[in-house]
Amino acid sequence: MKQIFNRKKISVLSPIVCAALLSVLTTNQASAQATTGQDTVWKPAINKVVKKDKLPSGFVYLDEVIPEAQYQIRYYGKYNFTGAPVSGYKAPLAISTSKAANALKKVSDDLSAKGYILRIYDAYRPQKAVNRFVAWSLDASDIKNKALYYPELDKRNLFKLGFISRKSGHSRGSTIDLTLADKKTGTLVDMGSPYDFFGDISYYNTTLVSTAQHQNRKILKDVMVRQGFKPYAKEWWHFTLIKEPYPATYFDFNVE
Repeated sequence: MKQIFNRKKISVLSPIVCAALLSVLTTNQASAQATTGQDTVWKPAINKVVKKDKLPSGFVYLDEVIPEAQYQIRYYGKYNFTGAPVSGYKAPLAISTSKAANALKKVSDDLSAKGYILRIYDAYRPQKAVNRFVAWSLDASDIKNKALYYPELDKRNLFKLGFISRKSGHSRGSTIDLTLADKKTGTLVDMGSPYDFFGDISYYNTTLVSTAQHQNRKILKDVMVRQGFKPYAKEWWHFTLIKEPYPATYFDFNVE
């Protein structure tokens, strides 16, 4: 039970009201992070990266297929829930299977007609990076980014809540983490919560976002589904190609 003090009176809020206020505060915090701070750190340095002469068979660099998109590869730098560069990310590049890339190009073309471009946060993810996430989740002493990414959760529960797993669809090469930006200004579209925020507000069907924010999520989801991608209910930004070419293979080559 929470007490609010002022000069004139003391009022007592019921647990139900307290819970409602906490939800509002969490929603406002997550929404603010969606359009400020880390999510605005985008520099097109990808154009200056020296790429490998040849990727494994069946894989491509996404920026060569979708040059109009923005690329902010979070796990290459420190702007992610671990607070540090992640194992296996040697360059700020997005790699995927060619089949997923071609489908995503159709998504980009569809969205361009509606006034949007894609911002891509992650695509293929080496297994070594997934292993790093597992190790991070088991280190109870490392909570430096808790306030930004999981303020209401114990990181040890991220497994059972479905936010982290020992195997990731990203390692199969046909899963993409992405959002929308305005085609003219490059400004992020407000989805109600930032990328990689662990909590109910990141669920696609959450009631913690506004009607406009949910509509923005729907715009992204509808186009992705139309081009053959399957959404993940707990992360509005996460999509996997349904007819992925390597459904049972988890790769571990570096992103470089």
